[in-house]
Amino acid sequence: MARTKSSTIDRAVAFLCWTAAATVCGAFGCILIEIVQAGYAEISWEFLTARPRDAGRAGGIGTVLVSTGLVLAVCLSVSIPVGVGAATWLSEFTTPNSRGARFVTGCVDLLASVPSIIFGLFGMVFFSRLLDLGLSILSGGLTLACMVLPVVIQTTHAGLRSAPDELRRGAAALGLSRTSTLWHLLFPAAIHGVVAGLLLSLGRAMAETAALIFTSGYATRMPESLLDSGRTLSVHIYDLALNVTGGESRAYASASLLLGMLLVINLATSTLADLWLRKRQVA
Repeated sequence: MARTKSSTIDRAVAFLCWTAAATVCGAFGCILIEIVQAGYAEISWEFLTARPRDAGRAGGIGTVLVSTGLVLAVCLSVSIPVGVGAATWLSEFTTPNSRGARFVTGCVDLLASVPSIIFGLFGMVFFSRLLDLGLSILSGGLTLACMVLPVVIQTTHAGLRSAPDELRRGAAALGLSRTSTLWHLLFPAAIHGVVAGLLLSLGRAMAETAALIFTSGYATRMPESLLDSGRTLSVHIYDLALNVTGGESRAYASASLLLGMLLVINLATSTLADLWLRKRQVA
């Protein structure tokens, strides 16, 4: 009797889990289909390479893609080293209950809860005005780096802490240095956590709008340096959808491209991480 009741509960829980998973996939599918159907007709080679004209109603998004790539490059080049380094310190160089670890963890949790508009105001005051970087790609990238740091730190820290303690004890018994232990044992074991942090931070950075309006600006010309203003793809979508009459179809096309870029980057990054891990295991 008890076994029958337990089996019924298991089936009910399994059904709820499958329903939740199907709901998530269905919601994503509906969003993807709606956006692609409304925007795919606008996508062409000219759309991908030309400069926006007539406030975005004509031309393309070539300069917007360049600006987006530069902002992301600045963001990741700052946030990944700092985030991975901070996570490594929290995981391997201090104890969880130490005063320093509690302080850093509290700062990370606080940063993770700050709205993006606050980061935008901070970037405008600190990077654009105080450091005199102006409305520039560099200001936008540094502001995004501050935004995604909590994601990188938390996911990398979780990945490192999930590595078995046997690896650390075995490395210590063999006389390996802490650096060798990290590079040859712990980072390969935590690679999926690091990749998850990279993808989450990349997705948030590519989709961010509010912070970049105040820091990187609206300019659609081809940027010549990191100190030039540049419009990212998310800001371009926002402007077309809300401020440009007749720009809805171009906004949908840009959104379709943004989703496609995120999917390709996710698949490519996960595949490269698996290949790197497999290569290290063989070596």
